[in-house]
Amino acid sequence: MPFSKSEIDEEQTHFLNVLATFQQYAPYALNANNRRRKDFHTLPLADRALLEGLGYKDKLAAADRAIVANAQFLDQIIANPEIFGHDLELDGAHSQDDEQQQQPPHADPNLNGQGHGHGHSHSHTHGSHSHTHSHSEPHAPASAKRKRYRPTDFDMDKLRSTLKQFVRDWSDEGKPERDLCYEPMKRALVEHFADIPFEERRNFRVLVPGAGLGRLAWDVASLGFACQGNEFSHYMLLSSFFMLNRTDEVRKHTIYPYVHSFSNLPTSDAAVRPVAIPDVLPSALPPASDFSLSPVSPAAHLACPPLTIGAGDFEEIYGAEDNEGEPQSGQWDAILTCFFIDTSKNIVNYLRIIHRILAPGGVWINLGPLLWHYENNTTNDPSIELSLDEVKALARQIGFELSNERTVDTTYTNNPQSMLGYVYHAAFWTATKVM
Repeated sequence: MPFSKSEIDEEQTHFLNVLATFQQYAPYALNANNRRRKDFHTLPLADRALLEGLGYKDKLAAADRAIVANAQFLDQIIANPEIFGHDLELDGAHSQDDEQQQQPPHADPNLNGQGHGHGHSHSHTHGSHSHTHSHSEPHAPASAKRKRYRPTDFDMDKLRSTLKQFVRDWSDEGKPERDLCYEPMKRALVEHFADIPFEERRNFRVLVPGAGLGRLAWDVASLGFACQGNEFSHYMLLSSFFMLNRTDEVRKHTIYPYVHSFSNLPTSDAAVRPVAIPDVLPSALPPASDFSLSPVSPAAHLACPPLTIGAGDFEEIYGAEDNEGEPQSGQWDAILTCFFIDTSKNIVNYLRIIHRILAPGGVWINLGPLLWHYENNTTNDPSIELSLDEVKALARQIGFELSNERTVDTTYTNNPQSMLGYVYHAAFWTATKVM
């Protein structure tokens, strides 16, 4: 059924709020860093002298420069948001006050800033590592007269997490972590279709829901399969579009993803360590590759360039029995879910959809933990939380035959130079649709 005007307005308002978060990253992050200066100047003179001798003030200045560099990169991502088809009435990227705040605040030690947090959000948080997949943000109608949106700490945490996702998906530094997750899935996919010549793989359709910044879907397309990525988060959609379609050189961009926290760092330079992206040329897919766009959400009427992750909620796009767009039932030869199934409110429905849209004999390849996204939520959303053995039993009851079951120890957007790291004993399996 067509989307209502209120749904379209709500979607557009959320999109504009995401753009505002990108736009206000610099003043927000610089103010947080300036809070450190304020704290420094509360210390006795003797203590300040000791810290100056250690180079503490120089470290704060280096953090300012890294934040400004991140802001310049983020501004490039949202330079052309009209590609998403919204009728935009932007708040204005930078007011005069914002321009003043974006200057690294060296002079005024008493300038109040927003507090410096540690980034432990629940936007699908894996440990302290956020996998942004927000569903339940309150929105005002887009038709109302818009006030200037002030991003929340939660908004900014999702943006900081997006910077770390660039490392995971599109950097040399992220390769070890990426390989732990993506390589077993790609091997299982190729093994399932081992009797299919490479040149015929394009006839087999692979879906990657929760595609994030698109690397796994890109890798699958590089293997010759017809691949469609799907993602809900506008932070990820804007960023993946930029990476896939606006980046024409390897290591063209330099970001500083770890500048937002000084905790658990072994050296003073670790917070401002640069990371170059991308490690590959995103446009360098094999000739005639099929890397397609999924059906989109209410207001995201994309211009459908060749390399785009589709926008929309997985259940709304692929779960509707009477889908008026592209038919889904039995249309997918493989579905790859990486750190995805625990984003469900109702895991029964997720598995039922995966089963229904797979072709007979189709394969579902999964890797990830069970950090249930909506557990203990404050938005009155339902949440069904199962143990791993219950998820597997449910999959068998729905009509899957599981094989190749094992545990893969992996991290998620981990800083390899941090003194703190979370390791997930992620569940891996290959499941074939048998009924």
